[in-house]
Amino acid sequence: MSGGVHRLFNNSALRRLLVRLRIPLFVAAGTLIAWHARPEWYFAGLGVSAFGEAIQLWCFASLQKNQVLAANGPYALVRNPMYLGRYFLLAGMLLLLGNGWLIAVFTVLYYLYMVNRVRREEALLAPTFGEGYARYCAAVPRFVPRLARYAQGRIASFDWSTFVRNHGPRNLLEAVAFYALAYYFAFLAG
Repeated sequence: MSGGVHRLFNNSALRRLLVRLRIPLFVAAGTLIAWHARPEWYFAGLGVSAFGEAIQLWCFASLQKNQVLAANGPYALVRNPMYLGRYFLLAGMLLLLGNGWLIAVFTVLYYLYMVNRVRREEALLAPTFGEGYARYCAAVPRFVPRLARYAQGRIASFDWSTFVRNHGPRNLLEAVAFYALAYYFAFLAG
């Protein structure tokens, strides 16, 4: 069964289709979630999402994709902080619905997505960055951050031009727009 699940998550035709449909799917799902947001869960969801968004924004300001080995900012603590940030961002949005089972199913599906996506990325990064990447992988955990930073990395890292180039402002605006819409439906409409 495990092999079939991994084959599904690595199916290139399905991945291409989902990439093409990602914006309308997220707009539709976001609108539905916002429309059904429960006021008693609004601030908890906002807090979880804000934590995830902060991680993502820090990643956007630290990642020079395929140019430099990312070892600064959150990448000094964990190899895949962007996926962790996105998990918390989306989990907070789902929390607005107040359904624990939905969060549990999302967590399992997101984990399977993340594991498979990271395997594909690591296969591309290893030849790109060579021995430096092998040392980084040996020293920095894949998913669970550690308290000690990578020796060659700096935690205090935020480059504004990198942040803008990686669409950080747009990502922040999208999250704010979602929570404004959810606030409207949870507290004002009705």
